[in-house]
Amino acid sequence: MATSAGTNTIASRDLRLESLTKEFATFTAVKSLDLVVPQGKFFALLGPSGCGKTTTLRMVAGLDTPTSGHIYLGDQEVTYDKPYKRPVNTVFQNYALFPHLDIFENVAFGLKRRGIKDIKKEVGDMLDLVELTSQSTKKPTQMSGGQQQRVALARALINRPEVLLLDEPLGALDLKLRRAMQIELKRIQTEVGLTFIHVTHDQEEAMTMADTIAVMNGGVIEQMGAPGELYDNPKTTFVANFLGQSNLLSGDIVGRDGQQVIATLQGTKVSVLADRAHADSGSGWIGIRPEKVMLAEVGGQIDAPGNRIEGGVISDVSFVGVSTQYLIRMPWGQELMAFEQNTGHRGLFSVGTRVDVSWRPEYAFLLDASQDATAGTTDADE
Repeated sequence: MATSAGTNTIASRDLRLESLTKEFATFTAVKSLDLVVPQGKFFALLGPSGCGKTTTLRMVAGLDTPTSGHIYLGDQEVTYDKPYKRPVNTVFQNYALFPHLDIFENVAFGLKRRGIKDIKKEVGDMLDLVELTSQSTKKPTQMSGGQQQRVALARALINRPEVLLLDEPLGALDLKLRRAMQIELKRIQTEVGLTFIHVTHDQEEAMTMADTIAVMNGGVIEQMGAPGELYDNPKTTFVANFLGQSNLLSGDIVGRDGQQVIATLQGTKVSVLADRAHADSGSGWIGIRPEKVMLAEVGGQIDAPGNRIEGGVISDVSFVGVSTQYLIRMPWGQELMAFEQNTGHRGLFSVGTRVDVSWRPEYAFLLDASQDATAGTTDADE
């Protein structure tokens, strides 16, 4: 996962963490973390409270000192540099704007502090970038939460940091505004081309914006990759449950047939593509995302050849507008989740309807049964 210093070109200013560890009196928050954040990318550290993501961010910012390990920007080590000596700025959830200064002066603060005299154009360009040019004479208290967040972003960006750290920056916003700001943040990052590292516990936020996500749990990275890769092919039960929702079904691995791994699930043979199988013998968790589960009345046609299981009964129906979410009680007692788009091609199933379920083999994944099937779920985290 880590890239050696010898492979970096002179122009590369990747952020590298090598064996980074932070110990507190009673626990280890970050455990020997190796990580490379490529220059100019939008990177997300995603995980529940207490997983170590904020501690990692604070060490990069210089607000916490590592117990051991190293932090590099390109070939420059910054592990023990003071925060103000690092080419890094942080945007926090609470914005920390100066209430007595107008928006122009808030954004200009960093330039004035460095003794720069001619600031009008730079501040104007930055306000234009965050689409607040017409608001420059207002005070922070006269602005909405989303506007204040954009001011905080402009104030950080005007200092031209190499790395911008975002610590739960949208957590104080309501849902609709948060989604709008997700798009805005990604637009701004693309325009300025800086390295953004975004810490969040919100899976949708991470998947909407990040080029790469590192899912953290217990001070280590469980899995790292592009959002689609992590969602479609999780390697641990924690990632499968924390990044979206998953049906995890206990089965026994039979063997391999070409590019597929074969397992039995309550007497039914099911197959999983070999590159989605993270166990090759013994028992395993056969995983399938709820939106990939297809339903039909008993004996009805399902457009998902293979992996068909009979004997389900609808136990709960939740209509949520764009989709309907079903719980299906299977003959062995487990409830499966199925999310179905409301396209209108048929009516909703009602509670008590008997159904068959199926899914395409290429959408399933297989995990080692030694892992906790509830890892990463809300109840388990609480």
